[in-house]
Amino acid sequence: MSDSPANSPRPVALITVAFIFALAAIGVAVVSYTYKAAPAAPQNSPAENLPKDLAWKATPATRKEALVALKEKQAKQAASYGWVDQKAGVVQLPIQRAMQLTAEQYGSKK
Repeated sequence: MSDSPANSPRPVALITVAFIFALAAIGVAVVSYTYKAAPAAPQNSPAENLPKDLAWKATPATRKEALVALKEKQAKQAASYGWVDQKAGVVQLPIQRAMQLTAEQYGSKK
């Protein structure tokens, strides 16, 4: 058998572990001393200096108006014909007509 006990830790390992814990404690102390949380603004406060593309987010009323306008635009697009890209030959069809054409195309392959 050897002269050193099998389960005794070396003093260097104990000093290293203690040093790592002390370093972590110092880091936590520095962060907790220097960190200052920013106060949170109320969610429904009026937005200032918003760019035009974000102005719809300013108040609940403007968000509701933007949603209504978007739904109207989508409903109009879903029920009308039009060109998406005329050079590439891509068209916009009403949903019902597109479903009929798709059913005809894939139904005839059986």
